[in-house]
Parts: sequence; C-alpha cells; structure tokens
Amino acid sequence: MIIGLIVILLFVLFLPFTVKIVERNLEVFLFLMGFAAVLVSQVLDRTLIMKALEDPIHITLAVVVAGLLFRWLQKPVEKTILGMSRALPFRLFLALIVIFLGIVSSIITAIIAAIVLVAVVSVLRLDRKSEIRLVILACYSIGLGAVLTPIGEPLSTVAVSKLDESFFYLLKLIGPEIIPGVFIFGLLAALMIHPKKQFRKRMDQETESYMDILIRGFKVYLFVMALTLLGAGFEPFIERYLLGLNPLILYWINMISAVLDNATLAAAEISPAMDDTTIQAILLGLLISGGMLIPGNIPNIIAAGKLNIKSLEWMRFAVPVGLIAMLAYFLVIVFF
Repeated sequence: MIIGLIVILLFVLFLPFTVKIVERNLEVFLFLMGFAAVLVSQVLDRTLIMKALEDPIHITLAVVVAGLLFRWLQKPVEKTILGMSRALPFRLFLALIVIFLGIVSSIITAIIAAIVLVAVVSVLRLDRKSEIRLVILACYSIGLGAVLTPIGEPLSTVAVSKLDESFFYLLKLIGPEIIPGVFIFGLLAALMIHPKKQFRKRMDQETESYMDILIRGFKVYLFVMALTLLGAGFEPFIERYLLGLNPLILYWINMISAVLDNATLAAAEISPAMDDTTIQAILLGLLISGGMLIPGNIPNIIAAGKLNIKSLEWMRFAVPVGLIAMLAYFLVIVFF
C-alpha cells in the first residue's frame, strides 16, 4: 500500500510539469490519481463517495454564481477597477489589491476573494508575466489571510472545530505571523511586478458565454472532488508515518500540502493535546506551501483555471517564492 501511495504522490508531483496531455487535462488526471489512492488505501466506501460528491458543491456554486454576476455586471466592474487603477500609482494599486484580498478573505471566504482577484486581473489585462506574478502573490496572501477566522477556508474550520476553540483563536495564535506576511506579499507585488505600459490601456474584453461559465464550474467541481479523494487516500500514510514527528520536521514535511488538501492534513495532524507552538508550526507549514502548486489551495485552482495558467508557469514563480517564505517563517518559529 505504502509503495503504491508513494508512486501516486510522485505522479501528482511531476507529471503535470512533464507531460502535456496531463497538464491540459489536470482535473481529470487528479481525479484518476485520487481514485487510485483510495483504491490502494482500501478506504473507498459509500460515506467517502457521498463526501466526494458533496464537498465541491458550495465551491462550484460560488464560482458559477460569481461568473454569472461578472458577466451581467462586466461593464460597471471594469469601469470601477480601471478608475481605481488610474487614480493610484499602479504599483501601489497592485500592492493594495494583494493586501486587501488577503485581509478580507477571512470574512468573505477565500473562494470569493479568488473570484474578485480574477475579475481584477481580467480587467487590467497585464502582460502574461506580470499577470501570473500578481495572481500567485495574491493567492499566497489569500491563502494566509483566510485562515484567521473559521469561515475563511476549510482548514481554519477544521482546526477550530477539532480544537474546540473560540472564533478568534487562530487570529490570536497565528495572526501576529500571518498579517505581516500578507503585507509582505503586497510589498512583493509592488517590487516584483513590472507591467508593460501598453497593457495598461483598456482593451475590450470578450463576454464569457454561459457554456464557458458552466464548463469552468464543472472543472472546479472535479478538481475539488479529486482533492477530497487524494486526502482520504493518503490519510493512512499520514497517520502511520507523519503523526508524532517533531513539529519542526512536520513543518517541512507539510510541503506535501502543495498537492494534497491542507484541510485533510490539518484534520489528521492536529490534536487538542498539542501545545500552541506545535499547532502554530503545523498550520504555517500547511498554509505557505499550499501556494506553491495549483492543487495546493482553492484560490490557486480558481484563478489558474479562469486565467488559463499552466502548472509549469505557476511553479516557476510560486515555488521559489514559497521556499523563501517557508525558510523565513521557519526562522520565526525557531527564534521568536
């Protein structure tokens, strides 16, 4: 069983970057890998099937509804975003977008924040390199900020519920580390994004068809179902080999959340018997590494899917940024 799961994990890590047909059909590939994982682990039952069918519903509905609203309100939304971008120095505007979405994601949820991000990026029409960098930095910010309340994302819901803590527990526990991180990602957006001026001009954007909106919703549904299956399939592996490790080691091992559902990992790893320092290390490792690859976080999935960002395009910028952030937070955990 363990060898089979390791092979599946290696496939998930490397095939999307090396095989074109896998990259073009990432949702189907991850679904097949998730199905293979639950078969290898022998955990496929009626309960898991129902969970895999139900988990993506809310996310899919949010994506479809937001797509419809943006289609209907496209012109006023474009006008508002363009007006704001022209009223402020452009790099300041980019930084504020990254910071704002990171902070409010804990209130409006990471899903809605990602949909707003897509709307902003679609209107700005940056050159490809600038667009990808803005999306990745904003997704890191959203992924961090959303965890500050139980309504922001599934990981925070699972953590607060499992620990039986109050609504503001995570804000108190990791807020002092998370909030500065959100601002740093905003600063990075101002420093690392150099948009070509010709892309600042308004360009007529094609109105998305209803069929395109529904197809994107189906892809998100399949993607989230795949993550549910992958998480369930790897749970025996996690319980056998990861639990009980030193939290500083677990911090780095949790980089597997770049391809596995971080809420599932949190549910498996976190225990009420742990002290706050251990929980902090586990959560920070899961949150930061979730931005490295597209499957690592829901905002990544939504933004990459809508803007047609490929796995290799994402990885080239997101992995170095994520590794530096992991190292920085590791030093914070160890010395502060």
